[in-house]
Amino acid sequence: MSPGPDPTINGLRFVVTAGGTREPIDPVRFIGNRSSGKMGNELAAAAVRQGASVTLVTAAAAPAEQPGLEVVMVETAAEMHAAVRNSLPGTRVLIMAAAVADWRPREAARNKLKKGADTLTLELVPTVDILRDIAKGTGPDKALLALGYAGWAPGQLESEIQANGWLHCAADTELIFDPEVDRKYSRAFGKIGIDPLRLVNDAGHA
Repeated sequence: MSPGPDPTINGLRFVVTAGGTREPIDPVRFIGNRSSGKMGNELAAAAVRQGASVTLVTAAAAPAEQPGLEVVMVETAAEMHAAVRNSLPGTRVLIMAAAVADWRPREAARNKLKKGADTLTLELVPTVDILRDIAKGTGPDKALLALGYAGWAPGQLESEIQANGWLHCAADTELIFDPEVDRKYSRAFGKIGIDPLRLVNDAGHA
């Protein structure tokens, strides 16, 4: 763990997302994934230790309370989208570490679906791409940096510079604390004077 606050992070406001969203099929069933929320929790905790004020928007179990950390609990992609938007004023860094569902049922059943039929067909529609939607609304303000993490197969690591100074990075989650991967983010973090390796190494060794 780093010995104290990082002057490049101390005093900044972060928003971090974590966990896997759950898109309801009926009142008891949902479409989800196996995300534990650990990566987002560790990044949020590391930013707090480095002196940042952090809002953690999570669809997983909430971490222990600590000064400097505000936790907003959500379930669906739509709820996470709204919570992130509401938390953005004054934010310098947005880290999208959540595993947001790509699809949701077009309509959730009001009552529990009963067994009986041999098959069940669900009509799925795309969920909002939170990072892309927010990036479209940033206007000329380039002081806000956004990172979006995605668990992809080896060889699919990509980085895409987005409009208005936003950066959308995709990285194998197994490599997220690997300096070889994190160096790819250094130039983007440097735009707002942040030492990315110190933040990520702190998270990885908490």
